[in-house]
Formats: sequence, C-alpha cells, structure tokens
Amino acid sequence: MTAPAPSLLRRTMRVANGRAGAVALVVIALFALAAPLALPDPATQFDIVDGALRPPSAIHPFGTDHLSRDVLSRVANGARISLAVAVIAVALSITLGAVVGLVAGFFGGVTDTIVMRVVDGAMAIPRLFLLLLLVAAWDRLPLAALILVIGATGWLGTSRLVRAEVLRLREAEFVRSAQALGAGARRVMFRHLLPNTIGPLAVAAMLGVGDVILLEAGLSFLGLGVRPPTPSWGGMILEGKDVLQAAPWVSLFPGLAIVATVLAINLFGEALHRAAESRSS
Repeated sequence: MTAPAPSLLRRTMRVANGRAGAVALVVIALFALAAPLALPDPATQFDIVDGALRPPSAIHPFGTDHLSRDVLSRVANGARISLAVAVIAVALSITLGAVVGLVAGFFGGVTDTIVMRVVDGAMAIPRLFLLLLLVAAWDRLPLAALILVIGATGWLGTSRLVRAEVLRLREAEFVRSAQALGAGARRVMFRHLLPNTIGPLAVAAMLGVGDVILLEAGLSFLGLGVRPPTPSWGGMILEGKDVLQAAPWVSLFPGLAIVATVLAINLFGEALHRAAESRSS
C-alpha cells in the first residue's frame, strides 16, 4: 500500500525543481486571482484613437493593444481563463480515465479486453484532429462546451495508466485481505485500489494541465477556442499577429505567460514524478 498524498507532496517539495515550480505556480495563480482587484477592466478602451498600440510604460507596464486595452490586465485575466479551462478539463479527463481503468483492471477478462480495445482504437485517432473536427462543428462553441470537449478527449492515456496500476495491485495482500473480510467489488476498487493510484494520477494530472494550456492556446490562436472579447493567451497572440512588427508586446507577453506557466508545471510535474517513483520503490 502506498503512502498518502501529503507524503507525496512533501517528497516533491524536497526537490529543487519541485520547489521552484510550486513557487512559480503560486505566483501565477495569485497574479490571476488578484487581477480584478488591482488592474483595470480588460475590456476598457482608454483612448481608442491616441491610446492604441502604446509601448510598455509606467501606466501600462505591458503596453496597449490595437483597441487601446491594457495588455497586462488582459494577460492576467487570460490566465484565469486558460488555467480554469486546463484544470477543469483535466479533472474531467482524470476522473473518466480513472474509472474506466479501474473497472478494466479489476474485473479483467472480457471486460478488460473490450474496454482496452475501444481505448486502443480511440488512441489511434490524433487528439488534435478529433478536437478540430468537434470544435469546428459549432459556429461559436461556448466555453463550458469547449472544456467538456477537451476533457472528454483526454482520458484515454489515464485509463491505461490506472489499469496497469490496478493489475499490479489487485493480487496484493491488502486487497486479498479486504476481499476475505467480505468487502465488495465497489469497496475494494474505490477504498483500496484507487487511493493507491494517486501518485501516477497526480503526475498525469499535473502534466496534463500543461498540455491542455498549450492545446487551448493553439485552438484559440486558430480562432476555434475561447472567442473574443473574452481574453485568453492564445487569442491574444492571434490578435497581435497583424501588428507583430509595429507592436510586438501585444503577442510577446501572453506568449511569455504560456512559456512560464508550462515550464513551472513541467518542473513541478517532473519533481512529482520522481517523488512518486522513489515512494513506490
């Protein structure tokens, strides 16, 4: 039986990469949460004629865009959108994948064969291609539907991961003891097996958040993700594409925000992975 989640977190924070990633993520999260209190409304157009495409200054540290909107405020509010989309979508995909993998691994036999063949067939279709087909089917996809589509297409790898862990653990002594004491299949799966997959699930979730941030930014850059006037990092890069030479800051700062966030997530995820491996060894 594996150690509880707090132990995994403590092990992660002992690694330099884990501490650096955690600090960066906390700073980014606070920046996103405090934006409405400290920064102007991202939709405010200060001076549509003379205030457009102003370079970074003391008043507008990240400059203004072609509609004279404050880029810093839009980057901060875009962080809230991008992080919310990523976290909710990954939570959905992790939940679906964990349940499917748990059922397939525990029952085995025909159930496992059928479920895994369906998963293998679905994994043969590139996720981005599937997303483009689904998203392009709507003229204006609502944000909630976008999150649902991203989450519903990202659980396949998680199901295989959980299945492998369950196959390894289902013959363990603590599982056999629970079954000998009369525990039913549901109790064994959700009380004894699922908690012991927390380590791999946490790593998959953390790295999945970074992947979804990039995925959402790519879809928004193509005009298929979060739609204007709602700010998102990918959409901001798209808006600054036409003025890239005259006003590079419009695209530069949201691009740097994506890089910094994904780098912090990967640093923390790598440390989390190392902690999970050392705990299971």
